[in-house]
Amino acid sequence: MSSSVNETERKYEALDGTPLPDLADLPGVAAVAGPEEQRLEAVYYDTADLRLARAGLTLRRRTGGDDAGWHLKLPVGVDTRQEVRLPPGRAAKRPPKQLGSLVQVHARGNELAPVARIRTRRQRWQLVDDRGNLLSEVVEDLVSGQSLADGSPVDSWREIEVELGERGDVALLDQVEARLADAGITRSSSSAKLTRLLADRMAATTPSSRPTGDSAGDVVLSYLRAQADALKHEDPRVRRDEDDAVHQMRVATRRMRSALQAFSAIVEREDTRELTDELKWLAGVLGEARDLEVLRDRFENGLAALDPDLVLGSAKAQLVRHFAPLESAAHEAAVAALDSGRYFALLDAVDALIAEPPFTPLAGKKAAKVLPDLIDRTYRRLAKRAEGAHSDVELHEARKAAKRLRYAVEVSEPRFGKSARKYRKKVKAVQELLGEHQDSVVARPVLRELGGKAHLDGENGFTFGLLHGLETAAAQRVENRFPAVWRELGKPKLR
Repeated sequence: MSSSVNETERKYEALDGTPLPDLADLPGVAAVAGPEEQRLEAVYYDTADLRLARAGLTLRRRTGGDDAGWHLKLPVGVDTRQEVRLPPGRAAKRPPKQLGSLVQVHARGNELAPVARIRTRRQRWQLVDDRGNLLSEVVEDLVSGQSLADGSPVDSWREIEVELGERGDVALLDQVEARLADAGITRSSSSAKLTRLLADRMAATTPSSRPTGDSAGDVVLSYLRAQADALKHEDPRVRRDEDDAVHQMRVATRRMRSALQAFSAIVEREDTRELTDELKWLAGVLGEARDLEVLRDRFENGLAALDPDLVLGSAKAQLVRHFAPLESAAHEAAVAALDSGRYFALLDAVDALIAEPPFTPLAGKKAAKVLPDLIDRTYRRLAKRAEGAHSDVELHEARKAAKRLRYAVEVSEPRFGKSARKYRKKVKAVQELLGEHQDSVVARPVLRELGGKAHLDGENGFTFGLLHGLETAAAQRVENRFPAVWRELGKPKLR
């Protein structure tokens, strides 16, 4: 069983002979414990072309110290990474399958093999408060590392790491950094020992010549890149079944697909049609798990809102029995899809799109001139579906069109600022209202099924029938409100 912890740390470069400054008099620090010496050895694993390191991930098996074992570090935010840990087990040519799965969004089926060995002689100090709580750890590392791919000579250096303790805060890290800077110790250009050791193999490629500045192509490409990053960030979280991960990955997938469709006059549609089809497939796979999650939450909240006297029989237990196996199977299916060659090909296509977007001549024109017309076109698509929509199918189609308009406006926010944000929020309100209707449409057949099953099992299905009636009433309220909400939206006026 793996465990995980978020660590916030900063790395610094220090010339040999530069002493560490005194840190005991920093605000909030009552004492400095140490130094404690440790000797560490780690073997790092990656693909032959260092895909993990290039993406900011490190995967290693460490011996020595008080946290020996397998460590996978995933970027979370500035100076912060999530470390997933497993016991060391026996030395192996390949990492444990559990950790290997979490890096497949980058490895994509390529072999993970040892790429470097790093040995560290560490001196560790702990900064504590007046109750002995750990505020920060400061370590001085004498490092020697060697690439295992080409038999290169051993490289040695000295570095300082400052890690936030459980009771510390970022302000303390800033104070430590200022004290280090006064001593001539500066921030490292490498976020990890591995990237410093293999820097010559990780030289950045020269970006291709593309529209720059305030062009329509720049604005759209920036949005597509953000969604690609979000998709990759959520992949390991989905595999670990973390809260809201499926939803966020599905949203990133839909946003990318929607942007490619709405701005086909900027990014050539014929060149992205296959990718949008595959993004639809991925959203569908993720949707099975997400839809079950939404329904379960909806029914649980519905039961909680009822008068307890109206909750008859074992309604709560029936929900667990119904949804638990379905959600488990849906998660397994999602992970299987994320391990498939089809998914890896989709990721390759996304990378190719970001690296060499198939721009049309319109991409080089000013965003302020191009985007409003394309957003107006997306609005007209919504208007065609929304005006006179009454049936479940018509309202669902209007909801999907509203979502496309919302994402299209979202693309333009960096250029149009407040006016785009305000309109996007109004479109979101329309979408969410119609989403409430669609959730009711999806919920009612399931409630009917649950009620029927309760009856066949000799239990009372009254509560599920009551929830069914409430869902019908909720849908009717949306149908009554929608015409006025739609009229209030109006056309987009971006400035």
